[in-house]
Amino acid sequence: MNRCLVTGAAGFVGSHLCEALLARGHEVVGVDAFIPYYPRAVKEQNLAGLLTHPHFTFHDTDLRVAELVPIVTKCDTVFHLAAMPGLMKSWTDFQLYETCNISGTQRLLEAARVVKIKQFIHISTSSVYGREATQGEDAPLQPVSPYGVTKLAAENLCRAYEANFNLPITILRYFSVYGPRQRPDMGYHKLINNLLRGGTFTVFGDGEQTRSNTYVGDAVAATILAFEKRAVTLGQVFNIGGGEIVSLNRVIAMLEEITGRKAPLEREPARPGDQRHTAANVEKARRVLGFNPTTRLAEGLRAQVEWQRAQA
Repeated sequence: MNRCLVTGAAGFVGSHLCEALLARGHEVVGVDAFIPYYPRAVKEQNLAGLLTHPHFTFHDTDLRVAELVPIVTKCDTVFHLAAMPGLMKSWTDFQLYETCNISGTQRLLEAARVVKIKQFIHISTSSVYGREATQGEDAPLQPVSPYGVTKLAAENLCRAYEANFNLPITILRYFSVYGPRQRPDMGYHKLINNLLRGGTFTVFGDGEQTRSNTYVGDAVAATILAFEKRAVTLGQVFNIGGGEIVSLNRVIAMLEEITGRKAPLEREPARPGDQRHTAANVEKARRVLGFNPTTRLAEGLRAQVEWQRAQA
């Protein structure tokens, strides 16, 4: 049994990861600050099942201000998922993104250095690549949003601690994760909610922007592979994405078919910092991790629709 620290444990991917680690017999220490980017009640619902598990411990605390060494002590691996997400708010509240994504990461890295953690798995994003994210991990990193800039800065902090203190780092760059528990601010969640409960969905740009959609279960599986194959993943960066690349217009059509309803749409100009195309090149993850995304987009969208349908 390993003792794993998961930051962002009450979030979309973090709560799924905690459950998967517990199912594999590990002990999990969860941390979340419930920063009000979306309602706290949503995150509390994500945590509900975890809080009854005998091998799960939870800390309602903020990485930016808390004393972290006592929390990290006795942990073998850190999974750092906590971050301020989303694109548009990063233009208007940069300080929040700077403190959460950069300062919080630095303080956690420092605690991991003191404790001498065995592996620090940092979750990053395709946004570090910039407008187009279609190449391998060695492609130029040119983020075009403040959010992407802060996430790249967090990666560079990880590299600095690795270079100067031999902190064992692994970086995973997620591409467009969707599925049950997706954040309510995310596009697919909004679209499904409008289809099920009424309302107009805003399409920014022409709708032909494409994404390398990654089902949450596949993202979690890749993350656990990076943990279980520590001997070959330390010091490495991996793109983590699903196998199907489709346009937003195509996703709208698929969800209309799944729900049997027509989506009322409004068209607006593309937003500053939006990525045009993402197509996760996961060849390295296939080769080194044995990662193979298994959930087809139609299947994953149906799962998300059913989850949202069940919400009050």
